Amino acid sequence: MNQVIYDTFFASGPVWILLLAPFFLALGYAVTALTRSEPKQPIEKQRLEQEIEPLRDFDFRKVAPIKYQPYKTQGHVTMGIQKRTRSEWIRMDRGYLNRINERLPLIRDKPEFTIGAGEKVNPAIEELYEEIMIKYLPARFPTMFKARGKTVKNLATGSTYPLTTVGLTHAQMLAYMGENVEEDFYFMCPDQDGLYRLQGYIACFPGGFLSPARVGESVKEIHKPVPGYERKLGLSVDRYFGRMIPGDFIGRMNWSLQVDGADLFRTDGNNYYPGTEQVVEEYKEDPSLDECFLRVEHQTLTKLPRTSAVIFTVRSYMTPLHQVKAEGDGKALAAAIESMPEGLGYYKMRQYWGKKVLPWLMEDI
Repeated sequence: MNQVIYDTFFASGPVWILLLAPFFLALGYAVTALTRSEPKQPIEKQRLEQEIEPLRDFDFRKVAPIKYQPYKTQGHVTMGIQKRTRSEWIRMDRGYLNRINERLPLIRDKPEFTIGAGEKVNPAIEELYEEIMIKYLPARFPTMFKARGKTVKNLATGSTYPLTTVGLTHAQMLAYMGENVEEDFYFMCPDQDGLYRLQGYIACFPGGFLSPARVGESVKEIHKPVPGYERKLGLSVDRYFGRMIPGDFIGRMNWSLQVDGADLFRTDGNNYYPGTEQVVEEYKEDPSLDECFLRVEHQTLTKLPRTSAVIFTVRSYMTPLHQVKAEGDGKALAAAIESMPEGLGYYKMRQYWGKKVLPWLMEDI
């Protein structure tokens, strides 16, 4: 599953689509190729049996963020879907404490946006809590997460959480996950007809507006406004979800520009939606370069063995454009932005901030 070309990147649609559509739309093209070439296989129920490689001498304070430059390797029209390993599911680096401190008040003060539980997703929430909080974190990061009796202590923050789901509400399980890892999780659960529907989430760093009203919608319903989705993909994504084997991990990176600050919790997104009542503020045309950032999402998809829920994991990174330029990548980023198809550039608001940002990125240091 290497790079996959796609040329339909929603020129219109509701703001919420920003969260899942880029990954699912790209995945659909991979699905089409895979289903043509692979023989049908029975769906096997199995545990996530990949070994978790322990990082025994790990010090998150000395770890730089991964080197992400998707604008160099995949642009916006090649999606770069690749296989991942279980050990790569959750990442830690020297920015961990700052971002956890950014997440805590969001979980406490904005639960209507950040926490989504419910009867249809609760079994999957419990299963993911077991996989991430009980099995994964102490095994992968033994210098950060220590099991002590019936609890696990996060040595970086000093907080503790239960080593069991007994006695916890499902909202509490989501909150504990949000308080200990930087990744957001979206739960796509199969219904009686085999359609996968968004049923829950822990989403502290959404790149767009996540409406509770979208919970319960299928992938097809979420993408209804996306031009070409039904014609090109149809039920391919749902079929692929049904065929996924627990233990497989696939991922990619998505990127955009954010020209009004570094905050990761965004309810308005960084995109333009024609035909809506969206108001574009004047600062988009003359942004402060100090407030301009490259926003990159590391996205992973996997399937849980017990509930068959598909988990969409998103880890977000922010880099000042000043840093991108100082590292010699300004012209490469500008070239990637300028190479966007017209519809995509319009969607990404290039027509607003591009007049100022692109010439500046092209300047010699």
